[in-house]
Amino acid sequence: MPAHSSEPRSDSPAEETDPVAAMLRVLDLSSSEARTTEDIFTSRSQVMPQGRVFGGQVLAQATMAAMRTVPAERVPHSMHGYFLRPGDSSRNITFSVDRIHDGRSFSTRRTQAFQNGMPIFSMIASFEDEDPGVEHAEPMPDGMPQPEDLPALEEQLSGMHPLSRRIFSASPIELRHVTRPIYLEPDTARTPNQAVWARTRSALPDDPAVHRAALAFLSDLTIQEPVLRAHGLAWATPGLKVASLDHAMWWHRFARVDEWLLYVQESPSARAGRGLSRGRIYDRAGTLIASVAQEIMVRVPAPGDAEDDQRR
Repeated sequence: MPAHSSEPRSDSPAEETDPVAAMLRVLDLSSSEARTTEDIFTSRSQVMPQGRVFGGQVLAQATMAAMRTVPAERVPHSMHGYFLRPGDSSRNITFSVDRIHDGRSFSTRRTQAFQNGMPIFSMIASFEDEDPGVEHAEPMPDGMPQPEDLPALEEQLSGMHPLSRRIFSASPIELRHVTRPIYLEPDTARTPNQAVWARTRSALPDDPAVHRAALAFLSDLTIQEPVLRAHGLAWATPGLKVASLDHAMWWHRFARVDEWLLYVQESPSARAGRGLSRGRIYDRAGTLIASVAQEIMVRVPAPGDAEDDQRR
């Protein structure tokens, strides 16, 4: 296996002020000329206020790296990945892709993401030639408001610390929650489900690969929240610790990610410090585009710990 490194880099002001352009830059992977048993790619990370790489970014980059090793007519239909270590957003990421299998209709790739020689993410993805076959899809839930009828997320975060608000303003994805977001206040109804409209803040290139990778990026946003809603927790709960453990995604049909998509989410279970969420992504016409599943680590402070955290 070749050596994996991640050199520090600096970001231009333009990257910070145009989040969609920044996302496209991190998806524009550079490749190594020499290939042994792996295809090697490198990319930068988007600047994050708290210094950790956003998991959706790594999902999208790993997907893009794998797509670079299959014929253009083969498209991703599923991926299963594990978040192994936090990534440092000030350093580049190296991706190694193993060409595990190429059959008549399907290809399989294993992608590992490295920083400082250590794996931070591991994924297996499958690609297919899209052939005619049986087809059905679960319909979009009835009665969903349109995104134009909902407030922009930034309008609902006026009470948030400026550093935390910057996480949302610097995101390339615009979000509009069907039910009130739980960043500052919990869901008092404790309903383990939610729906969120999402799209990129500006137009993307027409390249279908970019849209499929951007959908992976989007799929890691808000999917943790049904677990928190079920237990009356807000993201601002003192002492709350949440981390994504794994992520699975199935691309069913193509859709542009610069057009509004509805992300319907639910949590069927939580125990032993872990919570599971499932999601379905629809286009505005109600067509099912993708399915998602993610398990998170969630640690809730014991009674009295919140006061201790505030004193510290």
